[in-house]
Amino acid sequence: MATYNKRGYKPKTKKEKEVIVEEDSTTAEVFNTLDEGASKAEEWAVKNQKYILGIVGIIAVLVLAYMAYNRFLAEPKEKDAMNEMYTAKKYFNEAVSGTSADSLYRMSLEGGEGKYGMLDIIDNYGGTPAANLANYYAGMAYLNLKDYKNAISHLDDFSSDDKMLGPISKGGIGDAFAQLNQLDKALEYYEKAFKANVNDYTTPLYLMKAAKVAIELGNNSKALDYLTRINAEFSESNEAKNTDVLIGKVEASL
Repeated sequence: MATYNKRGYKPKTKKEKEVIVEEDSTTAEVFNTLDEGASKAEEWAVKNQKYILGIVGIIAVLVLAYMAYNRFLAEPKEKDAMNEMYTAKKYFNEAVSGTSADSLYRMSLEGGEGKYGMLDIIDNYGGTPAANLANYYAGMAYLNLKDYKNAISHLDDFSSDDKMLGPISKGGIGDAFAQLNQLDKALEYYEKAFKANVNDYTTPLYLMKAAKVAIELGNNSKALDYLTRINAEFSESNEAKNTDVLIGKVEASL
């Protein structure tokens, strides 16, 4: 490092003096440029003060409006929707575990006892989490009623990151397409179902369904991959009990 850059150093030669003068000039030029830039920014801010304050005001109003909407409209609406859904969910659960399933599934869809059904929740509380969940229940109810097109429509409108509901809704669409004999679409949704979340229940279930559809479609290599994965990763599952026979069938076809 050159010694003439040290604080308090006095240049001894003409060359050192020229270097110091040049550095001082460059530094001054930089600061002058910065000052000019700051001045221009200040001038712009003064000229556009009303515009800036207007933008700030608009942002503040939007934030307050959003907070007010959530507190006074969205949250009460969601609470009402969930309260209205209680009876429809009760019918659905009774249909799953009891007798007279068809009539109970219809009541879960259409309502009863003066209470909303899932279709009413969807129509009257659109955009709420409750309406989203109602699409799941409606889709599964239609699936059990063998109304496969409506099942697909409502399950497709449902979205969730839940580790069980997400895969089951995709698998339900796969079941509906399988019943409609649209096996390519059924395979597509079974694959979506086992990829949606990895767990010991839904993953082997939809791997097996995908494997069986793949066999029907003549895609034996894909079926073998899925069956082998069940054996390797989910050997304790119910599906694993049936893989050996299917694997032997597939390998004989390859």
